[in-house]
Amino acid sequence: MASTAAGERKASAPLSRSIRGATPRIQDLGSTPESPRTPPLLRSTSSLFGSPGAFRNNEDEYIVFELGARFLRGGFPGESSPRCTLPFGPEEQRRVGDFRQWDPDYSHKRRKRKRGQDWGQDHELYRMDLTEVDLGLVEDKLERAMREAYNKYFLLDPKPRRILLTLPPRIPHALLSTMLEVLFENFQAPTITLLSSPVLSAVGAGLRSALVVDIGWAETIITGVCEYREVSEARTIRAGKLLSEEMARLLNAGLEDEVEQGAPKPEISFEEANEVLTRVGWCKSKPKSGRSTLYFPARTSPILEEFEDAVEVPEPTITIPFPKNDPPTELSVPLVDLAKPAETVLFAPGTALSEFDNDELPLHHLIYRTLLSLPMDVRRLCMSRIVITGGVSNLPGLKTRILAELEALIQQRGWDPVRSYGSASARHDAILRQRKEDLEIRLEEADDKVSESLDPDSPPPPLSAGLQQPEEDAIDVKLAHLTLRNGPPPTSSIGGVIRGVETLGAWAGASLVAQLRIKGIVEIERERFLQYGLQGANREKEVSVVPQRQSMGPGVGRGAGERASWTLGVWA
Repeated sequence: MASTAAGERKASAPLSRSIRGATPRIQDLGSTPESPRTPPLLRSTSSLFGSPGAFRNNEDEYIVFELGARFLRGGFPGESSPRCTLPFGPEEQRRVGDFRQWDPDYSHKRRKRKRGQDWGQDHELYRMDLTEVDLGLVEDKLERAMREAYNKYFLLDPKPRRILLTLPPRIPHALLSTMLEVLFENFQAPTITLLSSPVLSAVGAGLRSALVVDIGWAETIITGVCEYREVSEARTIRAGKLLSEEMARLLNAGLEDEVEQGAPKPEISFEEANEVLTRVGWCKSKPKSGRSTLYFPARTSPILEEFEDAVEVPEPTITIPFPKNDPPTELSVPLVDLAKPAETVLFAPGTALSEFDNDELPLHHLIYRTLLSLPMDVRRLCMSRIVITGGVSNLPGLKTRILAELEALIQQRGWDPVRSYGSASARHDAILRQRKEDLEIRLEEADDKVSESLDPDSPPPPLSAGLQQPEEDAIDVKLAHLTLRNGPPPTSSIGGVIRGVETLGAWAGASLVAQLRIKGIVEIERERFLQYGLQGANREKEVSVVPQRQSMGPGVGRGAGERASWTLGVWA
């Protein structure tokens, strides 16, 4: 027995030494001791969010992606928030073996912008102007971000899954083709469904019709959506890029005042300006007097504007540290100055409207023109369902300021599409003034006649049919009670007033659409795209929701659920 035990120990000793020797080799292959960042919850989303008893294959499951100019969001259908939001910054584009981020002095060094490079260009995935865009670099960036999302956050098996991709409208065809090639060739998606971001923002707000104001990075897109269809679109370059650059200009001016004469001028990096804008940037409310507090700073506090007899106190000051400056310093900035970039870039006060081009109008003027271009019934729905979304929309006070400026603009101009009557302006104003005075005189005369004819003993005079109260119908009253019993009244009857609606975002709307298995107009199959590319997208004459009658003869072409070609929809 002793010899047997000794033999077992001898036999097990080489095995234990081989396991200990193989452990460093496994670590050398790239494994890290950290645990997965995303807990393996909701692996099978169909069993939790699907109907009981429904069976879904893995091929029917979707992965939802939202692709912007500076980020990639991804997750599963049925969830309220994405699993990951991956930026496209220089830190995410390191090569293998680049360990500069672990250098203690690296975090205290300010990276300068390359010569000839635009502001924030290192943090962008693509641009709408493809003249200076390397599509091969865009393909590599997107593939790297997609692999990180699949391997680190999704934790899925290698089975192919369908992809629902959310994109901004009017994206160039060359850029769209590059994105689809990455998804089809490298991730083996059987089909890809393309959906528009403004429509999904309306879905995320629980609306069928809305005016979506997407304040993004390079531009602000204002889209009118009616019954899930885009009916109008307007753009302006007043967005996050100009706002970040204006904040950097403000901080550079503050640092130059503290630099000695002859010393080099400081230049704030993109990361520092973006962090200051995210943490302490805000937007001032609309002044009651109609004057901009940027040029009339007598009343700088919104509270003091409400009470004229209030005692003014010094505005608070924010101390902003700059450890990457040479030498490290701190800058004290009044809180009211941190609201100037948003007011200057997004609203441009003190500048005549004739000095702007068509692509650089202030936000409230562009929203007003978009509403003015809509038909009357669509305008009634959209003006009471204004959805303000995008990364810059999270700036404190911005949504309230936009709605206040828009309402003041409507009260001033009304819905007259004529901007200027030229030499007839004085006559037009006089006619409007005379009509208003005549209407007031008629109302006063009618009130005087009614008061004179009234006698305490005599019955009141009969009113015209248009002024009489309608008779109550018992059936209408019963139906109203039944409606209140089943739930609150629908909001479809609300219209004609300026009202903002909060949204969960385009990704949440895409998650809801994918969970409900709603088929989109733009559904691209892998084999058809790899064979024909975007050339296989032939426009259909009309997308009809009425089921067509199928012929039962021998010449039956295809089934009701098949299409010979697919269409690019709004991207065409």
